[in-house]
Amino acid sequence: MLERIGAVGGVGAAYLAMEAMGLAIPTPAGAENFSLPPSSGNGRSVVILGAGIAGLVSAYELSRAGYRVTVLEARDRAGGRAWTVRNGTRIEQIGRPDQVASFSPGLYFNAGPARLPSTHRAILGYARKFGVRLEPFINVNRNAGWDFNGKVQPERRMVNDMRGHVGELLAKAIDHHALDQEMPKGELEMMRQFLGAWADLDEKGKYSPSGPSGFSIMGGGYNQAPVPLPPLGFKDLAPSRAIGLPYLFENIWDMQATMLQPVGGMDRIAHAFYEQVKPLVHLNSPVTAIRRVGDRVRIEHGPGKQITDADFAVVTLGSNLLEKIPNDFSPAKKAALKGIPYLPSVKVAFEAPRFWETDDNIFGGLAWTDRANENVIYPSHEIGAPKGVLVAAYVAGWTNQDNPQKFAGYSHQQRFQICRDSIEALHPGHSRLLSKPATVAWGLTPYSEGVGALWPDGPRAGPGGGSRGAQYVELLKPEGPIVFAGEHLSYQGLWQEGATLSAHEALKLVAAMAKSRTA
Repeated sequence: MLERIGAVGGVGAAYLAMEAMGLAIPTPAGAENFSLPPSSGNGRSVVILGAGIAGLVSAYELSRAGYRVTVLEARDRAGGRAWTVRNGTRIEQIGRPDQVASFSPGLYFNAGPARLPSTHRAILGYARKFGVRLEPFINVNRNAGWDFNGKVQPERRMVNDMRGHVGELLAKAIDHHALDQEMPKGELEMMRQFLGAWADLDEKGKYSPSGPSGFSIMGGGYNQAPVPLPPLGFKDLAPSRAIGLPYLFENIWDMQATMLQPVGGMDRIAHAFYEQVKPLVHLNSPVTAIRRVGDRVRIEHGPGKQITDADFAVVTLGSNLLEKIPNDFSPAKKAALKGIPYLPSVKVAFEAPRFWETDDNIFGGLAWTDRANENVIYPSHEIGAPKGVLVAAYVAGWTNQDNPQKFAGYSHQQRFQICRDSIEALHPGHSRLLSKPATVAWGLTPYSEGVGALWPDGPRAGPGGGSRGAQYVELLKPEGPIVFAGEHLSYQGLWQEGATLSAHEALKLVAAMAKSRTA
């Protein structure tokens, strides 16, 4: 099954599917309590490359421990990929015309991370520490539609009918004694009894929908009795391989309820960090060279070829960017930086009256499709407000591994039209209400050029790198006074949690090196 999901959705989809099967490596308990020994920095200097989450975590913890910290950030803002687009935000894309978002006041579009799992202890711990208010992010909605092979069905019907058919097959296997050698008789009897309720089976073990999958006639007052929808056949439930991941989605370790989001936009956590370290951060300072001077580090940066010397450096730039910057790294490190694929996710958002709420009773959640836009995210906040921002495309290879590159290659107008067509299929007659479109393709976003690293073996790798191989293991090693961090050096890849935990590990290395020099 993993191979079939991977064949369609690519590495990212297979990674998520493995998480759904319990193969993920969770954040350890206590990660939210990280700190370096007080005053352990003893005035040592550290330069941090990048003011994304990994860089901001590093700056905050190092400054608390008595290090002299300088953060160099290429952009005109902190937060990196934790980016929220609001009215007036300029969206720069490589080789494309700039966009300026024109959303109504108070509305926003999370161009990067969409949600926070409640299992991500470290990043949630910082949110709590800085007083960043959180609210639920509705990740699953049975009212939302699935649009596959040209047919739209409610998620409720797809999920429950699939469960019914699977349950009926298992009940038949038990009734025909096909599993007598697999389980004790008493357990089989208990399982057979359980299947009746779990899969909505009648007394003969046949799937007979009673309502969980929906009604053709809703129950009403007086004599209006409800009429359950008839079951869909398996061909309707599995019209293409592209539908595999949506069935697994809510079981994925990092996608299980309760999901969260910061009130006011995903960048609220990054901004809270930034307020703690603002005097240390130099914006508009792209790194142009990374050099070694004895046992210290020298960074060339900014348009004026400025130089910053320090005892240590924490490099949080993605390998896709870092390999392009002139450096004094060893041949092994240079080789390890090459060839790591980065996911070029694309999002599209529109402002609109909340027709999905008023006309279809969809309050938050996701819609899925085998169209090129793949995924629609309904806003979970400000429910009942007159307007909202609908994310009409989140293209990450959820349903087809070729979609991100393909969708990124379209013009802005082509992306907008694909999304309008998709919304029209899901909500007939309403696509005309979509306005003020904005799109972000992370593969075309300067100083990112991708949303995150895609390691081929995902979470199956063991301690210290395991099956990720020598390339990953090499990137975990310091390069003299230089250490590396970022979501790409974690087993919580593509998440802010991964950036945070990776930074913690890098800071332990800095502290150990500082202690050895003091000794």
